Amino acid sequence: MSGLNRCASLLLLVFINSEVAASEEPPEEQQAVWLDNMQDNVSDSIDATVRWFDSFFIDETQPLNEAAKAEARLRLGWEPRSRDLMEFESRFRVRVRLPNMKHQTDLIFSDYDEDEQGAGIKAARNEALDNRNRFSMALRFTAKKTEDLNISHRIGVGRKLQPYVKSEIRKTFGLSDVSNLHLEGSVYYYTQDRFGSRLRAQYSYQMDNENLLRFDNNFYFRDKENDWIWQHGLHRYQQLDPRTGLIYGIFVEGNSQPYYRSEEFLLSARWRRNAVREWLFFELEPFVLWRRDEDFKPSYGLAMRVEAYFGELN
Repeated sequence: MSGLNRCASLLLLVFINSEVAASEEPPEEQQAVWLDNMQDNVSDSIDATVRWFDSFFIDETQPLNEAAKAEARLRLGWEPRSRDLMEFESRFRVRVRLPNMKHQTDLIFSDYDEDEQGAGIKAARNEALDNRNRFSMALRFTAKKTEDLNISHRIGVGRKLQPYVKSEIRKTFGLSDVSNLHLEGSVYYYTQDRFGSRLRAQYSYQMDNENLLRFDNNFYFRDKENDWIWQHGLHRYQQLDPRTGLIYGIFVEGNSQPYYRSEEFLLSARWRRNAVREWLFFELEPFVLWRRDEDFKPSYGLAMRVEAYFGELN
C-alpha cells in the first residue's frame, strides 16, 4: 500500500511542477536537461532497434528511399473515485514503420487494443473487453490507403498469447463542409476466443474553429459468448489555445444478454495540456460514474494522467 501511495504522491508532484514550468520560463541553465536527454536516449534506442530489424528485409536490388522509424507512447494514471481510491493505470504502445517490406507495414506492440477503447476512465470500461487487451504483437499490412479509405490486415498474437488474424476497413464520407460520417468494420479470429466483429459509426460536426461535436456508436459481437456489447458517446471538443483542450462527454454502455439493457453511464470533462516539453502531456478528468453492479449509485472521481511520446513517425 505504501508503494501505491508514493506513486500517487509522485503523480501529483508532476502535475504541480508542470503547471509551474508552463507559467514561468526558467533560465536556460536551470532547465531539466536530464529530461531531454532521457527522451533523446529512449528515442535513439527505439530507432536503432527498428533499423536493425528492418535491415532483414532489405532488397539489395532496390533503392532505399525511407528509413525505418518508430513511435512509442507511455501513459501513467491515477483515477481515484468514491468506493475505489486505488485505481491506477499504465499503458504503452509502440508502432514501427518497416519501409523495406513489400507492402506498407507496421509492427505494433501494445498492452491494449486501440480499436476497443470505450470510455477513457478505467473503471467505466467493459471488463470483458479491457481484460483481454493485454500485451499483443502484430504485423499490420495496409492493402489500400487513400484520403478517405483505409483497408488493412493484421496477423499476430494477443489476449494471453492467442494467435489471431484481423481485417479492417475504414471509410469517411464528407456530408458537408463542416460535417462527416466515419464508418469502420472489422472481423477477427482468435484461436481460443474464436470469431468476433466490430462496427463503428461516428458523426462529426465542426461547430466553429475551436469547437467540434462528435457522436460515437460502437458494436462488438463475440462469438464465444454469442452477444453484442454496444456503446454510445456524445462529446464536445473545445480548443482553448494551441496547447490546451477540453473534452466534455456523456457515455453509455450495455449488453444484449440476458436482454438489451444499459450497464453503465459516465459523465466527464477532460482537461488536456501540452506542457514542460513538446512530447509531454498532462490530463485532469473529473467524472461521475453509474454502474449496474453498484446499483447505479453515483461514484465521483478525478483522473490524473501523464503521457509521454518517444521517437517520430512523421
